[in-house]
Amino acid sequence: MSAAKRARLERQTSETNDRRLKNGYHRACEAGDNEVVTVVENGNLSGGLSESEIMKLRETYIGENPIKIAYARGQYMYDEKDNRYLDCVNNVTHVGHCHPHVVKACHEQMATLNTNSRFLYDIIVTYAKRLVSTLPPELKCCYFVCSGSEANDLALRIARQNADSEDIITLDGAYHGHSASLIDISPYKFKKLGPKGKKDHIHVAPTPDPYRGMHQGPATPELGEKYALEVKKLIDEAHKSGKKITGFISESMQGCGGQIIFPPNYLKDVYKYVREAGGVCIADEVQVGFGRAGKHFWAFESQGVVPDIVTLGKPIGNGFPMAVVVTTPELAESFATTGITYFNTYGGNPVACAVGNAVLDIIENENLQEHALELGNYLMEQLKELQPKHKFMGEVRGMGLFIGVELVKDLTTKEPATEEAKAVVNKAKEKFVLISADGPDSNVIKIKPPMCFAKDDADLLLSVFHQALNEVEQEC
Repeated sequence: MSAAKRARLERQTSETNDRRLKNGYHRACEAGDNEVVTVVENGNLSGGLSESEIMKLRETYIGENPIKIAYARGQYMYDEKDNRYLDCVNNVTHVGHCHPHVVKACHEQMATLNTNSRFLYDIIVTYAKRLVSTLPPELKCCYFVCSGSEANDLALRIARQNADSEDIITLDGAYHGHSASLIDISPYKFKKLGPKGKKDHIHVAPTPDPYRGMHQGPATPELGEKYALEVKKLIDEAHKSGKKITGFISESMQGCGGQIIFPPNYLKDVYKYVREAGGVCIADEVQVGFGRAGKHFWAFESQGVVPDIVTLGKPIGNGFPMAVVVTTPELAESFATTGITYFNTYGGNPVACAVGNAVLDIIENENLQEHALELGNYLMEQLKELQPKHKFMGEVRGMGLFIGVELVKDLTTKEPATEEAKAVVNKAKEKFVLISADGPDSNVIKIKPPMCFAKDDADLLLSVFHQALNEVEQEC
């Protein structure tokens, strides 16, 4: 690159305040990346990059190719060309994108009062009372936070104060959040760090996956007991080495781990073993709560258990940053003895509580839990009818509007069809349907749409999934 061209590039990049882009441009210069240099030379950095320029830079430095969304309504998202995409993955916007009742509640409360919880205001206590009424009577003490990660971090603090120990049992494939303490209990993340990723005080139990787990077969109570005994083994091994188990944490249905539905009685048996060892049981409902399970408002109810601590997030605020930890009075009292007063500046602020109330209104008024049951059953039935037509469809599993389709290259060996799943996701996106792939091998198609998803939407999803899978199978 000539000195004059480099000088011109330096002048152009100096007009942006984005340090990451500046560094990227400089690396491109050093590497002789003429395509990126051309983007920089032609781009109007002070006025913003065009879509094509953004995409070129993302492909170079971020490695993803998402669509640019301009606005969203209900179960649909729209790009800047007004193409409509069916959203089959947004369990965050639980009652639908930009639901008018949520928007109105947020706007009116913001225009009236928004402050932190050092002050007294009605809505935080009225909302807490209403939220607690949906849970088992043992769970009645609320701590308000801003995200699922904050909720799980606080749950660990409460559990560890009660047990005066650091040791936690978690599930293989689990993801509980992005903070340091939560990466420690999230094998989904820490396994990527290699052998040093797992801390000595973390005990990893096998995922109770009937399809490809340690123990395979029909999802029976007997299978649940086999997996629960693996947790008991961990407890016994910890005790032999002089350790004390603080508690056990799991999602009530595993999301990032591959849309895993636990076999019956699994949590009931695990909770028994953990409590006998003096530990507490934490249910992470951040992805699966608020009626998504269909038969139950809370997914842990499907296992016939009452946790000691429940963490709530994502759907609780329909996209507004809000989360809650709910626990028993006994654990709340134990936590208070630390002398460190719990306080969260934004947690439980009036706007968050107004939004939370609006979400509960909509779930009740629009019968979304019953809707999740009916539509989820329909989707499961239709997907299972498609299964014999596709050589890659290994298993269809789910509960309510929380469904996974595991793709495999061979039905006998169950070799994960990772690249094929990625191709299906991309082909569906080309047909304006948004799905995703996850799980330890990124081969499980995840379906967890906004709860306002309609039967027509389900039929469109089924048609596009069938087409996309056909195309991928023909190419292989």
